[in-house]
Amino acid sequence: MSNDKDFKVKNGVKPTVYHEKLGTVVSSVAGDSLAGANYDSVSFSITAQDNQPFGITFKPDGTKMYLVGNTGDRVYQYSLSTPWSLSTASYDSVSFSVSSQDGNPMRVAFNSTGTKMFLVGQVTDSLYQYSLSTAWNVGTASYDSVSFSVNAQEGIVYDVMFNPAGTKMYVMGDATDSAYQYSLSTAFNLATASYDSVSFSFASQSASVNGFTFNSDGTRLYVSSHAGGAGTVYQYSLSTAYNLATASYSDVSFSVSAQDTAAYSVKFKDDGSKMYVLGRNNDTVYQYSTTLNTRTLDLSTGSVFQLTPASNIQLNLSNPAASGTVSGATLLLDGAAASSYDLANAAYDSVSFSVASQETSPAFVQFKADGTKMYVGGSGSDTVYQYSLSTAWDASTASYDSVSFSVASQENNLRGLYIKQDGTKFYTIGIQADVVHQYSMSTAWDISSASYDSVSFSVSSQENEAQGISFKSDGTKMFIVGSLGDEVNEFSLSTAWDISSASFTINFSVSGQDTNPNDLYFKPDGTKFWVSGDTNDTVYQYSCSAAWDISTASYDSVSFSVATQDTGPQGLAFGNNGTKMYVVGSVTDIIYQYSTGTPATITYDTAIEWPSGTAPTSPAIGDTDVLVFTTRDGGTSYKAALAIDGAV
Repeated sequence: MSNDKDFKVKNGVKPTVYHEKLGTVVSSVAGDSLAGANYDSVSFSITAQDNQPFGITFKPDGTKMYLVGNTGDRVYQYSLSTPWSLSTASYDSVSFSVSSQDGNPMRVAFNSTGTKMFLVGQVTDSLYQYSLSTAWNVGTASYDSVSFSVNAQEGIVYDVMFNPAGTKMYVMGDATDSAYQYSLSTAFNLATASYDSVSFSFASQSASVNGFTFNSDGTRLYVSSHAGGAGTVYQYSLSTAYNLATASYSDVSFSVSAQDTAAYSVKFKDDGSKMYVLGRNNDTVYQYSTTLNTRTLDLSTGSVFQLTPASNIQLNLSNPAASGTVSGATLLLDGAAASSYDLANAAYDSVSFSVASQETSPAFVQFKADGTKMYVGGSGSDTVYQYSLSTAWDASTASYDSVSFSVASQENNLRGLYIKQDGTKFYTIGIQADVVHQYSMSTAWDISSASYDSVSFSVSSQENEAQGISFKSDGTKMFIVGSLGDEVNEFSLSTAWDISSASFTINFSVSGQDTNPNDLYFKPDGTKFWVSGDTNDTVYQYSCSAAWDISTASYDSVSFSVATQDTGPQGLAFGNNGTKMYVVGSVTDIIYQYSTGTPATITYDTAIEWPSGTAPTSPAIGDTDVLVFTTRDGGTSYKAALAIDGAV
């Protein structure tokens, strides 16, 4: 048989072995879904143009973005070198003043060809129409002397949209927390607009709505809100496309409060796979993925199924026996991470380990590739200490191996350590000599087998207080972070892993985030890196648009404070495929463990009925839940239950 998974469970249920043949799980993908939304850790600040931003919109192909702001009462234009990717956005140095029409502009919209622009003005509660002599270039805009008042419907107007044909217009505002529908007898001509006497209220979900948008076919509507100090996007369905009279709440919402609690504008990519939210608190646009992955258990192929979701999914069932015959399924649902290296949603595990018996000034922490060994050291003894973890990546299970290696002959103020991925070499850095030293281990990952290679490289020309060290995964680049220059320095190695072949390339300043950076860690693919600093007791996240090239680095505006655990964070490491982060603190001499992997969220088809009407929470990463489903009406409805909670 293809499945013989043996369960030892946490809640006392009798262990079970399943031997049945596994049934088929069918995968599919759909866009425009808040149920599958997650933050991309990608953002773009517009503070340099306007610190009172209200609205954003995009050119249909995603190569242009437009911002409306109150500081200058202007529309600003941006380019995206990669369509729909905020990480490639840049200001075009092109803007257009609308102050002659309204001193409190809120939103802007365009016709389908980019030759007409429409502005929402809150001072007058009116819409204004402009022509662009060059399509999509707001620098060529001119006022058409055409406007349309919506004050009879909304006294605090915020946003405007059109259907693709330009024959319908929609306005929403905060006075009534409602949207209103209008007809245009001539497409995209405000002079021909009239109210349809059709509206839809969002008040049951939010008392402070700020922006709205349709999906590409007009069957869904999304509303952004900052009610109650929480940034939230709500999802609605329209049974008739673009007809507000057929709208209803979908009972689906998504919080963006981790990025900004003032969600003022929301837009989607044309295929629904990305969502963009403008946050007023930080004057920043944030990017999210909004693809819903569905998994369908095909009951015609078996009765036992196993699923390890690598993303947020909706679970469905199909092809049961005919009505009148009982049909069922048992699902072994593995808890897995939908995202990793997720600093924005990091949380302390309440897991720690003291190294004070070995090192009273710890400066770094490193792990064996499989998480079963940990290495700690610092300037108290200028020694590297080795520990074993009885449970991989669980710092609370660490124990000292009574194995250590002194580097005092080379460095008497040890600050950083990097171990090659195969465990055969390691490299140290210190602030006494500002020199990198290279060592070999005759037995991989065994510090007791270490010996100095008599190979070193000075970084003093770049940094006189070198703190942390990292390498590109193939050993052809080295990175040093220091607290004097407050920068990351990049070096190229003409011979991989041989630091004697190193030469300086470029540096990247992190002083805008912390003036005392202590360590850095690179994601294995080189697209992101993190820096710990004890000026603010915080870990900061950066992206490289070209992997391993810090000349392309930029701050992600993502950080995580560890001050509650230690006010002197030093060493930094990630593990378990980016689902765990470790910080060593010099005040407490303790290793602290954090979760940086977000478990996949499982939602269920509405035909699935749970006891008390509440579906179980998704299994934790590494756990397995056993779920059972039965139907006797041919799949019109399913009875479901959580049979085993948290098998390990």
